[in-house]
Amino acid sequence: MNKPRCKLRFKPLTPERWPDFEKLFGPSGAYSGCWCMYWRLTRAEFAKGQGEGNRRAMKSVVGSGRVPGIIAYLGKEPVGWCSVGPRDDFPSLDRSRVLKRLDDKPVWSIVCFFIGREHRGEGFGEELIKAAVHYAASRGAKLVEAYPTSPRGRDLAPVSVYMGVPAMFKRAGFVECARPSEAKVIMRWRK
Repeated sequence: MNKPRCKLRFKPLTPERWPDFEKLFGPSGAYSGCWCMYWRLTRAEFAKGQGEGNRRAMKSVVGSGRVPGIIAYLGKEPVGWCSVGPRDDFPSLDRSRVLKRLDDKPVWSIVCFFIGREHRGEGFGEELIKAAVHYAASRGAKLVEAYPTSPRGRDLAPVSVYMGVPAMFKRAGFVECARPSEAKVIMRWRK
């Protein structure tokens, strides 16, 4: 992994930044029309909305005044995305057999990354983690939780690491709290 060659700026996704989000996600909506709605909807709702429906759903979230995450900019160009918010914003986490709550402490969750293809491998993911933690802490978060995928000794395709890998989070100050499956790790950052 290379260090970012230029200083990134990070901004919350607000209605005025929606065009940047659309530009970053492209016509396919990042990974097969997800538009970062996977953890916000039931699986049936997500599948039914895949593509344009999920785009409209995310635009509605942004239009409501809620901030669903942060965008990374290299100069004026949007190059990366991290979905971060209070865990309650992601009800599918609680429906997951693997990612159920560890306890009743209020946590913010990092559930998704998307880096533009031309900037993958440049260290932007770790920078996004740090920026997401900073953003959450500035909104009062004392705990930030993440659910990275363990590579288990093999290279993973970009779509398989949309939640990150443990090493990224460890370098950003997270500690492993649980390993509910062979593939998933639950990690936390504490203020």
